[in-house]
Amino acid sequence: SGGQQQRCALARALVKEADLVLLDEPLANLDYKLREELREELPRIFTESGAIFVYATTEPTEALLLGGHTAALWEGRITQFGPTLAVYRHPRDMTTARVFSDPPMNFLSFTKSGHQLQLDNAQQLAASGPLADLANRSFHAGFRPDRLTLQPLSEHDLCFQVQVTVVEITGSESFVHLRYGEERWVALAAGIHELRPGSTIPVYLNPEQVYVFDTEQQLVIAPALAA
Repeated sequence: SGGQQQRCALARALVKEADLVLLDEPLANLDYKLREELREELPRIFTESGAIFVYATTEPTEALLLGGHTAALWEGRITQFGPTLAVYRHPRDMTTARVFSDPPMNFLSFTKSGHQLQLDNAQQLAASGPLADLANRSFHAGFRPDRLTLQPLSEHDLCFQVQVTVVEITGSESFVHLRYGEERWVALAAGIHELRPGSTIPVYLNPEQVYVFDTEQQLVIAPALAA
């Protein structure tokens, strides 16, 4: 089977004791149990071998688990290279932020005007937290799915009325797909949430957890406690 071939290829690569090893999505075709076991074993194997491993993956969680350094790729171009946590916490542009997030980072365009944030759909929100210090011009806000909540966590949270399109329930968490004007968002919520597709619900966002990018899609502000 494809999984057995993948296991054999991975074993051959590891026993050769080469100084440089290239692994191209080595866990992609393995069954769930073995994949999880190897995710725990690989960091130890890499450390003990002393070799340089180049590990290609489409899953940000694998890159974060393995640590080291990460090169984010998009359409054959390296968009950012550096220590894995630094790339994840401080993506230099919207492309890197989108690639190095699973589900991809959500985005929203807005214009700062005085003490207000003017959104593309004509909604206005009070500029608070780091957003209050921005210059009066246009920006893009970025926020990870787990930062978009179904309940307010602070009186300073921004509130959006969104339409539910799909809810994926995995058991321990729910991926709530949302529509806000022309934007498509995903909220990652712990537990089971049975929301009716087509219904309108409020979602909340802490302005302290927002990434801000300029109109050239370059990073302007990263959350102080980016995670």
